[in-house]
Amino acid sequence: MSAEGMILPKVIEEARILSHEAPIAGVDILTLDSPVIARTSLPGQFVQVSVPADGGYLRRPLGIAEVSRTDGWIRLIYRQVGSGTEALAHAETGATVSVLGSLGRGFTTELRHPLLVGGGMGLTPLLFFAAEHSNVSVLMGGRTKEEVFWEEIYRPHVRECFVTTDDGSYGTQGFVTTLLPKLLRGGDYDGVAVCGPPVMMERVAAIAAEHGIPCEVSLEKRMACGLGACLSCAVDTRSGRRKVCKDGPVFPAGEVYYAS
Repeated sequence: MSAEGMILPKVIEEARILSHEAPIAGVDILTLDSPVIARTSLPGQFVQVSVPADGGYLRRPLGIAEVSRTDGWIRLIYRQVGSGTEALAHAETGATVSVLGSLGRGFTTELRHPLLVGGGMGLTPLLFFAAEHSNVSVLMGGRTKEEVFWEEIYRPHVRECFVTTDDGSYGTQGFVTTLLPKLLRGGDYDGVAVCGPPVMMERVAAIAAEHGIPCEVSLEKRMACGLGACLSCAVDTRSGRRKVCKDGPVFPAGEVYYAS
């Protein structure tokens, strides 16, 4: 589906925690029973999740990593970066959290063979893209082998999986931008979708442009309401001031500025 018309009705579901796992220290995989949001979500969208009282009052925006439309669950993969996500990480299986979604505009998925490029937790929304598409490849990067635990999760959903690590402990040594030009020269990709640190996304977008391949980026920004009302996630773009939560988080690569 194209990016046009991707803003769907929002609902609030009281979602039961089906499982809560930690693939590595500080990263959690949260699976929630949320049938309405599972049915309506699109790759690149996110939800706003309530956190236990000791984590603060505001919901936390978390990208949707996977859904099961038939079984009615959504999966969120997040890093503990503050009091809210740390409190959420201690929520036990069977507990209930309030989930607002689905929110934002997602990726353009009407592509024949897209290349997904992700670094760190930027691989979360791209996983949903991979799981929904029948012919996608992924290029993922991390600082160490431990940080590319994503490979095992992605494997069932992708045609090819390319890995880079900063320290060379696994895959190709270097950044995703080290390997990307070679892949674009030798592949049949008709689009690139990227999420990760701003400097990485800026360079990936430039490399895609050099090869004449359309590129979309998914921005991360601190949010409060997630609905476009509070303006806390507003960013300057080449077409004016935009809200990441409502006008994004996915934008055409050439529209945005990448300063963190």
